[in-house]
Parts: sequence; structure tokens; C-alpha cells
Amino acid sequence: MAAKENRIVITLACTDCRSRNYTASKNRIKHPDRLEFRKYCSTCRKHVGHREQK
Repeated sequence: MAAKENRIVITLACTDCRSRNYTASKNRIKHPDRLEFRKYCSTCRKHVGHREQK
């Protein structure tokens, strides 16, 4: 049976206010670099970039 050992859960933090708003999962073998999405931040009240945090 195949296990999901390659997928990890990451948290996304706002680039402006550094608030951690979202969680996502990624395959660490296919995407070893940090992810960045443009999402809505409820603290800033606008769409800004959210980067992967450790």
C-alpha cells in the first residue's frame, strides 16, 4: 500500500503583515522550492502574495 510520505502540509503567510492565514499541501519531490500564491488577507483587507513558511 502506498503511503503519502511525499506530501507535506505547509502554512502560507502574508508578505505584508506576516499573518499566517492559509494551509496547503505540496509534493516535496516535485516542488522543492517555496510556493507563493496571491490570496486575500483578511488582516490587510486586500489581495497580496502569500509565501510558504517553515
